[in-house]
Amino acid sequence: MGAVEAARLCEALDTLSPVSIRYNPYKSSRPVGGRQVPWSRYGYYLEERPSFTLDPLFHGGAYYVQEASSMFIEQLYRTLFTEDRSPRVLDLCAAPGGKTTLLASLVGAEGLVVANEVIRSRALTLADNVRKWGLGNVVVTNNDPAHLGAYEHFFDLILVDAPCSGEGMFRKTPEARNEWSPEAVKLCAARDRRILSDVWAALRPGGFLIFSTCTFNEEENEGTLRWLLDEYEAEPVEINCDPDWGIVCGQVDGVPTFRFYPHRIEGEGFFAAVLRKGDARLRERVPKPRKSLFAEPNKMERAELVRWVGQPEYMQFARVGDSFYAYYRAAFPAVRQLSEGLSVVTSGVLCGGLYGGKLKPEHPLALFHDLAADVTSRTDLSLEAALDYLRKKDIDPSLLAEGINLVTYEGLPLGWIKRIGRRCNNLYPMGLRIAHL
Repeated sequence: MGAVEAARLCEALDTLSPVSIRYNPYKSSRPVGGRQVPWSRYGYYLEERPSFTLDPLFHGGAYYVQEASSMFIEQLYRTLFTEDRSPRVLDLCAAPGGKTTLLASLVGAEGLVVANEVIRSRALTLADNVRKWGLGNVVVTNNDPAHLGAYEHFFDLILVDAPCSGEGMFRKTPEARNEWSPEAVKLCAARDRRILSDVWAALRPGGFLIFSTCTFNEEENEGTLRWLLDEYEAEPVEINCDPDWGIVCGQVDGVPTFRFYPHRIEGEGFFAAVLRKGDARLRERVPKPRKSLFAEPNKMERAELVRWVGQPEYMQFARVGDSFYAYYRAAFPAVRQLSEGLSVVTSGVLCGGLYGGKLKPEHPLALFHDLAADVTSRTDLSLEAALDYLRKKDIDPSLLAEGINLVTYEGLPLGWIKRIGRRCNNLYPMGLRIAHL
């Protein structure tokens, strides 16, 4: 990069970061106003940053607040897979969930996204965001990458959004500047190569690897890509990229690379590359089960569970302990294999427990996009009342029907509340309640 170009980049890093969101196509239509992110069907820029905490639509999973450059994963995915494909995808370094929820929207009901995060606290945040997104086609795991590598030839696509020195986030996260050092760059490059080495076996022959970072330096980006090409059999993939987008396109040994600079595009710093694993004999192997988790519901239990789902013919119901879950039937065998060998934080849709033959619904079921429309009373709240609900405050019982009610805002489900005579029990999870702002 020349001196003039570097000066423009440094100047851009001292400006305000653009605000962008990506809407959930299973729950909402495009936002009113805003400009579309060029490389994302679902991404939009906002003119200013609103208080997302005080928007019930945010809490109901109508949209995700995601940095625009990272939405380029959608463009890569759409180049690699046609809309009739339902691949198995591994998002290896997934927290907090922006790319996971994007991939969940793309793979559809018959696809599967495995979202892994090695740090337990971050895995719990990831699980909360997956439940809020409400598609039911994600398994959240808390494992070392080597544990996923044991699932040989299991995935059609692996995304490694690698931990990095964070140069591309100097504007959005100013503290990243103080944490940067040449030693950190070398440490990150070495760690990323270990991660890629650990997980390479899990990619099927002919499958695709997307490698991305939020840094600028060549040692972590092109250097890691060259190492990967030297170590493993891989080949280039042709990727469409409109030159008007301002993305700097390059290549490493024929493999296309994409660099996002804040002075050239409306977004933060980002790097991405995609390659195809060489052809070989497919030999899918999974570790021997360490545990048996799932039990088949009996006829009466299933009859109650199917009432709560809009299209039960596509679902597989299972009991885990005293709780019942719903999974898309096409992906359930893979979910079982993963769950019996990995540390799973959440998967499918937690429906709840059965008491006296009736389901006591849990919060994730309320946010499931295919919740049956007429299974229980619905109460649409005003903005003020919806915020009270999200703060776990009392709601006027006269607004509710007796028994379980689904609380909605502008028609979007937020959770459950139960009226018992002249009082009500707000069932919004305590750990999710918003502060009294």
